[in-house]
Amino acid sequence: MTHAAQVDTGPVPVGDAKESSRPPISRTMIGVGFLLIVLSYMVNAMDRQVFPPLLPAIRQEYGFSLEQGGLLATNFTLGMALAGLPAGYLLDRFRRKTVLLVSIVIYSLGTMATPLATGFADMTLYRVVSGFGEGMQSAAIFAAMGAFFAHRRGLAFGAIGMGYSVGVFIAPLIGVELMRMHGTWHSPFYLFGTAGLLIAAASLFLVKASLTEHSVEKARSTRTYDHMPASAYNRNTIALAVHSVVSGVAIYGFLGLYPTYLITSLHYSTQQAALAMSLLGFGGMTALFGGWLGDRVNQRNLLILSLLAVSAISVCIYETQAGVGVQCVFAFLMGAFGLGFIYPNTNSVMQRAVRPSQIGRASGLFVTSYYGPAAFSGLLFAALVDSFGWDRAGLLQVTLLPLAGAVALLFVRPGRFNNAVR
Repeated sequence: MTHAAQVDTGPVPVGDAKESSRPPISRTMIGVGFLLIVLSYMVNAMDRQVFPPLLPAIRQEYGFSLEQGGLLATNFTLGMALAGLPAGYLLDRFRRKTVLLVSIVIYSLGTMATPLATGFADMTLYRVVSGFGEGMQSAAIFAAMGAFFAHRRGLAFGAIGMGYSVGVFIAPLIGVELMRMHGTWHSPFYLFGTAGLLIAAASLFLVKASLTEHSVEKARSTRTYDHMPASAYNRNTIALAVHSVVSGVAIYGFLGLYPTYLITSLHYSTQQAALAMSLLGFGGMTALFGGWLGDRVNQRNLLILSLLAVSAISVCIYETQAGVGVQCVFAFLMGAFGLGFIYPNTNSVMQRAVRPSQIGRASGLFVTSYYGPAAFSGLLFAALVDSFGWDRAGLLQVTLLPLAGAVALLFVRPGRFNNAVR
């Protein structure tokens, strides 16, 4: 297997006349289109992660309990999960660019509707609608870029993950500052929703179909996949889905209530909690390195080591009662392993566990398994906090669950991946 960094932008004769008739795409338009895709995913992250640091103010205005707040902080992932498998099915049959543009509009409108909520029920609906769009977008982006950058899938996903982490980094800082300036938590949701609509409009003209509709199956290729299962739902993808489930519950439970923990348990100010949350996003920017590394080493082992690191960092966060500076270091490390290593490599390895024609379904399976149970992770974490306190809840959900994910990964067989050396 060669690791030469190559992207074939020529026509791909796979029996699809429309694809074979597309003109080659220039490197400039590849760069512009990829940049817009990364920016759209950054706004996706901003829409998701602006909610947790504003949650104390939202709870105060509406009188939500900690359990209700925890559910609202993470229930957008229910919408993502509902979108995952249907989006994966559609992506294997229809234009990925169309799915991508529609998804951006859906989550942007859902974000802008959030401040219009009159209570828990309709805010839940707006959050789920926003998540549905985000799930469609995630499946579309990773299916399209996984096909186009087939030889460097991990690196490409790392770059996209880095864009996501930039969104995680700046959303709390911008959100808290706008709330302070305007005296209301509403304005960040309007700003980020508008940004998404503008990016969708730009993408309509600047993201070319030659970038999004690329196929990884080339008629001139001599590679065969007889060593792989015929079904997209095989031993490897099932084990990876189990890992995705427990990782999503652990990581999103942590993300959803981390600022609340800092403010209510460690008595940080809102600005200090936003800073720690931003450092978590800054750590996630290591996704570029994490994805690059995943292209070169055994991804199963890399994921196992990353899960063990998340467990160890969780103990430090919930047991040491660290000051602001040390807590920011812990947050950075949690972002590095949770967002920078686990997320892009779980996503890319899921696609490597299926035949090339099935990457849309693999992308949908990842979105559903990672985000579905995560929808209730905040509620679960809040219930554990009420019953056992923050330190014991952190031990149960953010320390032990990643260890269960590591056990599931032991059942994965890298020799049956589509990039395995034969």
